[in-house]
Amino acid sequence: MGKETDKPDFSNVQSGSSTSAAPKPAAADFSNVQSGSSTQPAPSTEQTYTVAGGDTLSKIAKKFYGNANAWNTIFQANRDQIKNPDMIHPGQVLKIPAQ
Repeated sequence: MGKETDKPDFSNVQSGSSTSAAPKPAAADFSNVQSGSSTQPAPSTEQTYTVAGGDTLSKIAKKFYGNANAWNTIFQANRDQIKNPDMIHPGQVLKIPAQ
């Protein structure tokens, strides 16, 4: 086999650890951690509004958008239940899209 001198000599290697104990790290505080899941539905970009007596799409647009001329936005979002924008009825639940 090989000579004894072919092997590396580690006789003078010293340990990298010290004799003094390292300070114990503080315990982690997870009291403020919140779960990533929720039983609540994700925030929607669309609201609903229940039509009251005397409401018009213009009045509803003014209430939600600050502009009565935005009535068509509400009308387009509710084409499935509004055939004539001048004929909405109390109790109807309208989708109010985000603007």
